[in-house]
Amino acid sequence: MKWKEPLSIHHLTLTNRIVMPPMATRAASHGYIDEEICKYYQKRAEKGYLGLIITEHMYIDKQGKADPNQISISRNGDIGGLRQLTRCIHREGSTRVFAQINHAGSIADPIVTRQQAVGPSPVLHPRQKQSQVLPRELSVEEIQVLVAEYAAAAGRAKASGYDGVEIHAAHGYLLNQFYSPLTNHRNDAYGCDTLEKRVHFHLQVIHAIRMVVGTAYPLAIRFGGCDYQPGGSTINDAVEAAKLFATAGVDLIDVSGGMNFFVRQDHTEPGYFRDMSSAICHHVSVPVILTGGVQTVEQAEDLLVTGAADMIGVGRAILQDAEWPKRELGK
Repeated sequence: MKWKEPLSIHHLTLTNRIVMPPMATRAASHGYIDEEICKYYQKRAEKGYLGLIITEHMYIDKQGKADPNQISISRNGDIGGLRQLTRCIHREGSTRVFAQINHAGSIADPIVTRQQAVGPSPVLHPRQKQSQVLPRELSVEEIQVLVAEYAAAAGRAKASGYDGVEIHAAHGYLLNQFYSPLTNHRNDAYGCDTLEKRVHFHLQVIHAIRMVVGTAYPLAIRFGGCDYQPGGSTINDAVEAAKLFATAGVDLIDVSGGMNFFVRQDHTEPGYFRDMSSAICHHVSVPVILTGGVQTVEQAEDLLVTGAADMIGVGRAILQDAEWPKRELGK
């Protein structure tokens, strides 16, 4: 069975190709890990059935907080709780765990952050209402501060015992906003007129993280490569950007939606982003994860065998049923 084949990233070996992707629990009081969050992940890591768990997105700066009860990785004081979480997962067996780090950008809630939302340009996000306040455009100097904050967060993930780190650049959040023509209207080095400029921020983050964690620490990017909307990013864009990420030092590309978030209109079939993941697979040498609509291990196996991806994420099924890994993978 293809899903049972191990996969190696530098020194790290994943025992199989099934991934629990990041899904927000919205359960962290003041950003801190508590016992209930640890139990939630520990149950899903039980006996090491899963090859990899990527924990829910954590904010790198309060300005980019997406939810009142989102987990923080913005402070050195967060390391103790995060270390407790990784220990709980590792205690269960062979399942490895990556941290996902994020900044919500223009869709951060000012009520939560007590700051004006920021983004690449002062334009409304496609998911926002016309009545909402426009975000403030980030200056080049502010972008450099955020690059350093992504890197510092990655360093905290490593110090907390995570086996790797994933940059969140999908689902309409800040890095995705720079990549998408729908939200990036800039005319500087981070502008919208070339793909290289649209991913300049991403590449700086990748480089800065590598400077902190080293070249051998597994680094993934969750990439909202296609908006599936008129005027938005395309699958061709996704392929070219993925090639740039792999060259820059990313070890794993986790494919998902862009301004359409993690769903795709009129598509519910297993692997509904497979047109994008398959195209990326054919042009990069690093592994690719595909998530979306997968309910059974048989569906995951079919996607792997047909070359849609190298690993398969099972999201909602595991979110709703902690016994899914045992039932489907422990057969």
